[in-house]
Amino acid sequence: MGKLPRHRLSDAEKDALLVEQAALIERLAARISELEALVGKPRKTSSNSHTPPSQDGPGRPGSKSAAKRRRKPRPSRPGVSRPLGEEPDKTERRLAESCPHCGTAVSAMPQRCRHRYDHIDLPVIRPVVTRVELFGGRCGDCRRRYRAEPPALMPPGTPFGPGIRSLLAYLHHSHHVGFERLSRMLKEVFGLTISEGAIANSFRRMGAAFDTARAAIKAKLLTAPVIASDETTTRVNGVTQWQWVFHSDKAVLHDIVPSRARSVAAQVLGDHRPEVWVSDRYAGQQELGNAHQVCLAHVLRDVQYAIDCGDTVVAPKVRDHLRWAIRIGKRRPTLKDSTLAAYAARADRGLDALLGVPAGRDLQRQIKAWRGKFFVFLADRRVPPTNNGSEREIRPSVIFRKVTNGFRSTWGPGIHAGYRSVTGTARLQGQSAWNAIRALVDGTFAVA
Repeated sequence: MGKLPRHRLSDAEKDALLVEQAALIERLAARISELEALVGKPRKTSSNSHTPPSQDGPGRPGSKSAAKRRRKPRPSRPGVSRPLGEEPDKTERRLAESCPHCGTAVSAMPQRCRHRYDHIDLPVIRPVVTRVELFGGRCGDCRRRYRAEPPALMPPGTPFGPGIRSLLAYLHHSHHVGFERLSRMLKEVFGLTISEGAIANSFRRMGAAFDTARAAIKAKLLTAPVIASDETTTRVNGVTQWQWVFHSDKAVLHDIVPSRARSVAAQVLGDHRPEVWVSDRYAGQQELGNAHQVCLAHVLRDVQYAIDCGDTVVAPKVRDHLRWAIRIGKRRPTLKDSTLAAYAARADRGLDALLGVPAGRDLQRQIKAWRGKFFVFLADRRVPPTNNGSEREIRPSVIFRKVTNGFRSTWGPGIHAGYRSVTGTARLQGQSAWNAIRALVDGTFAVA
C-alpha cells in the first residue's frame, strides 16, 4: 500500500512527518560536511598510516605510484655452487675402464680424482611401528594378577610417539598446514594414516606442557628491564579476539584473550614495572613502565601522511630528523657514552626547533603529545628506536590467521600462544623451532 496523500493526513501526522524529515536532513547535512572535509585529502595506506598492506587494494601498493616504487635492476653477482658436504654418508668411487678417445684399457693404470660432486636424496620415509607386548600372569602367593611395566618412552594410550607429535605441531603452527592437508600429507609422504580428530587430540595433550613452559617464560620476562609489546586481531569460533606479544632480549610471551584493554598487559606484568616500555601509541600500551619509547616507524608513517596532505614545510624536516635519529641508534655499539649523549641533546634541540615553526599545526599537535617518548633509545643503549621486534614476533601468527581463518575450538588459542612463546624464546637462545618443540615434547625444554 502506498503512502497516503498529504491532504488526507491529520495535523499530528503532518507534524510527525516534519520532525522525521528534519532529522533526515540533519543527518544528510552532517554526512555532506564529513565528505567535504575529506575532499582533497589523500587516501590512507600502509605507507602513511597504520593501515595494513592487505587493505591497500589491488594495484595500489601504498601511496606511491608504481613508477616511484619500481626498483633499479639488481647488479649481477658472480655465480656460486653448492659446497660439498663435510661428512658424506657414503662415497662412490668410479675408475675409468677405457680411454674415451682411443679405446685403450686404462683400468690397471694409476688414476686420480678429476671431478667430485655430491648427489643428495631422501630415503623413503615410513613410520617405525613397535609392537609392545606386556606379559604377566597370576602370583603364586597372593593369587593376584600381575603385568609387566610398559617401556618408559612408549606408554599406553596414544599410539603416536614424540617424533610424530612434534612434527604435527611444527607443520601446523610454523608452516600453517591445516588439519585436512596435514592428514593428507602424512598419508601420502610418510605413509602414516592419521585422522583430523587424532591430530586435534595430539595438540590437546600438549596443553599442560605448553602451560608449564609459558609460566617459566613469563617468570623470565618479568626480570627484564626493557619489555616491548604489540597486539593484533585473531578469530576464535568466529569471534574477534586479540593476540598480545610481550618480549625482551631473553623471552617471548604470547597470549590470546578477548580484550585489547590495558588490563591485559597490567595482568601479565603484575607487580613488575620495567624500566622502559616499548610500543606504539595505542592507549592500552601507555604508563606501563618507568619510561616509554614509542615506535618511530609508526610516527614516520603519520609524518608521511602529513606530507601527502601537502605539508611541505614541517613534515619533511621532521621525517629527516627522525630518520637521522634512527641511524644514530644503529651506530650505538660504536659510539662512546659522551658522543651518544651529545647526539641525544642534538635530537631534542632539533625537534624543539621544528615544533616552533608556524606551520603544520596538526602534525605538531601529535608530536607534542608524545614529545618525551621519542628519543629514549638515545639515552639507553638497550632500547630499540622502533617496535619492529614485536611486529616480527607477531607476523607469523597473522599469516597463520589468514591461512587457517583462526581457531575453531576454545583450547586452540592456548596451544598456539604456547607454541609461539616456546619457539620465539628458543630462537633468542639460538635454537630452531623444530628443536624447541621436540625438546618440549620430550620434557627437556628449559628457559636459559
